[in-house]
Amino acid sequence: MTRAILDETQIHPAARPLIGSKHGDIVREVQAAIAAHQVVVVGMALNPFPRKARKILDVLGTPYQYLQYGSYFNQWHRRNALKMWSGWPMFPMVFVNGVLVGGASELQALVTSGELSTMLAKKVRQF
Repeated sequence: MTRAILDETQIHPAARPLIGSKHGDIVREVQAAIAAHQVVVVGMALNPFPRKARKILDVLGTPYQYLQYGSYFNQWHRRNALKMWSGWPMFPMVFVNGVLVGGASELQALVTSGELSTMLAKKVRQF
């Protein structure tokens, strides 16, 4: 899978520091959580889909780390850094063994197919 990302040669050198540093703290925090936990759910308040993903994992008895960043009313700039970093356009972002698997619907599909159990059994972090 290839997604369109502006080639670095098309970015003026004066713009590069801002691109690389804007809200980098939130990206580093998520990266640290992914490195430390087998399952990570990144979400936001008032959005029902992160709650749905967490409920799926709770029913399965699967431990996970939950990170919440703001709500519809605040911190959208910070959350946007995560969207640009991951390429995933919405919340939640669910990571299993360091791999972005998608959101709540994609997580449910993995449960239904049995693939989540296989992934969890591997206990390998790829990040």
